[in-house]
Amino acid sequence: MEEKQFVKEVADIKTNYPQWYTDVVLKTQLADYGPTKGCMVIRPYGYAIWENIQKELDMRFKATGHKNCYFPMLIPFSLLQKEAEHVEGFAPEVALVTKAGGETLSEPLVIRPTSETIICEMYSKWVQSYRDLPLKYNQWANVLRWEKTTRPFLRTSEFLWQEGHTVHATREESQKETLDMLYLYAEFAKNVLCLPVVIGKKTEKEKFAGAESTFGMEAMMQDGKSLQAGTSHHFGDKFARAYNIQYLDKAGTHKYGWQTSWGVSTRLIGAIIMAHGDQRGLVLPPPVAPIQAIVLPIAMHKEGVSEKAQKLIDRLIAAGIRCEGDFSDQSTGWKFNQYEMLGVPIRLELGPRDIEKGVVSLARRDNGEKLILPIADIEDKVKDLLEEIRVNMYNKAKTFMDSRIVEAHNLKQMEEAINGGNFVKAMWCGEAECENKIKEMFSATARIMPFDQTPIDDKCIVDGTKADKLVIFAKAY
Repeated sequence: MEEKQFVKEVADIKTNYPQWYTDVVLKTQLADYGPTKGCMVIRPYGYAIWENIQKELDMRFKATGHKNCYFPMLIPFSLLQKEAEHVEGFAPEVALVTKAGGETLSEPLVIRPTSETIICEMYSKWVQSYRDLPLKYNQWANVLRWEKTTRPFLRTSEFLWQEGHTVHATREESQKETLDMLYLYAEFAKNVLCLPVVIGKKTEKEKFAGAESTFGMEAMMQDGKSLQAGTSHHFGDKFARAYNIQYLDKAGTHKYGWQTSWGVSTRLIGAIIMAHGDQRGLVLPPPVAPIQAIVLPIAMHKEGVSEKAQKLIDRLIAAGIRCEGDFSDQSTGWKFNQYEMLGVPIRLELGPRDIEKGVVSLARRDNGEKLILPIADIEDKVKDLLEEIRVNMYNKAKTFMDSRIVEAHNLKQMEEAINGGNFVKAMWCGEAECENKIKEMFSATARIMPFDQTPIDDKCIVDGTKADKLVIFAKAY
């Protein structure tokens, strides 16, 4: 992230989408550039969105039997080296601590790029018997990956995430866990983030380093690029063998455990911005919006207006709605623009005439619709509207995504589709050379192999050989 002055205007979303994104992040004070290259400061408004994401996901994790814990961020370098494929995959991104307390350390410490190694080391101590299984833990943490090209929320050197790590007695149980968590993420994306996703299996090239298989969910941004919004990994018994995670089964035989890992990160905030935002700024899904309803008293100098506005705020808060009021001396026009920019789902205006009539003026951020509603049952009306907004935002994004998923049967069709900002369904023979060629030619990667593998052809789009794998290709963040 390079230094730049605070944004005064927002770039045109249609002609300069990348700059629009950065402008919105800074102008809405979601985040700012930190003094360390590639590291962002998450400001209160941005962190409040993350807290709501945490709250919704944490509830789902605990309902499915997972428990939270925490592991150290410093990992002995020797632990990372135990699983060769894993260390090779993360080697370019690893930051090492070689000095501490003024002395050179006898062994370098890795600042975690992910926590498989230290968690597996501890699991090897904690898992002794079949009675200890399944072990289903999750941690909310930060990680550090030394990224060369960064952008706030989408790709930063340090970011916040959750990482679940489970151990099971059988392959079948761990495979089920892997897919269960993928579907949990997809449900969360739909119902909380209003984000439609395509889910499926990653290719060998795109899978997590050290995993037996990786499954992911991909979300389409408004420029047609894909954003990997979450992944779930099946480790098989690879890490268990590397870190000696064994349990004694009922027959008294030592067996290796079967493991999974799954996670999402603050990248989801970037997904929300890019999937729903418009020229006026953020459009936030009600479940994660820090402010679900903003109350603006009109003509505050008139007797009773401020008091009535505060009572309205108190009522909405008591009803469980995240509501605030703006009693500042800024102009009404400034306030309208400000809360539109912040993506607040509902704006309520209360002036002397409204009070006389027992009504409140309401504006929706998602579609601009304006309503006059009775104050008497405003709590129920606002709750109903928040749900309407949630459904409408999802449906709008889903319609957009569906319109941008196209088939390609030859490389010319793929080129046109990719350059047109689409997800492209194509057949692939399974050879890495063909996958690499698509990346070289079109800067597109294999995002996922969807679970519905109904073929659209019988030949590989690249070399024309027999193909039985349907893949979604796209440019990606």
